[in-house]
Amino acid sequence: MSPVPQSEPADDLTTIRLDQFLPHPPAKVWRALTEPELLVQWQMQGSEDFRLEVGHQYTLTSVPRPNSNFSGTVDVRVLAYEPERMLRVRWADPDPANPADWTITWTLEHEGRGTRLFLVHEGFDPDDPAQMMARKIMDGGWRSHVMRALGNALDRL
Repeated sequence: MSPVPQSEPADDLTTIRLDQFLPHPPAKVWRALTEPELLVQWQMQGSEDFRLEVGHQYTLTSVPRPNSNFSGTVDVRVLAYEPERMLRVRWADPDPANPADWTITWTLEHEGRGTRLFLVHEGFDPDDPAQMMARKIMDGGWRSHVMRALGNALDRL
């Protein structure tokens, strides 16, 4: 597994950006991002209901985080995709107390014998302290837990 991705300057508080090299070809990384039986190995509960279809909706669940107003539920909608290149989804917390409405975009680029994977998680409100707490928690989660779990899932393929 490659090292944890490096942080970028925190000048854009509305967005989390990751840039991670994975020693696996784009087709394999794409499978891990889009095949439900592989998604369950590294994403939140509910990812088994994913379908690679624009407009498809499903629900993810995790541990509620009251300090960020996260209810523990994420309504997901597939917004766009280009096979083996890009996947964009919308994440929204259905709890009206949490105005979270984010876009997550995964972009894959072939690089040498592997894949450069970019993640852009956008839509945080810098004027909302709970959203800034959510950004801090999710930034750490993407960089450590999620990327490690994704790498482990890829290593098992």
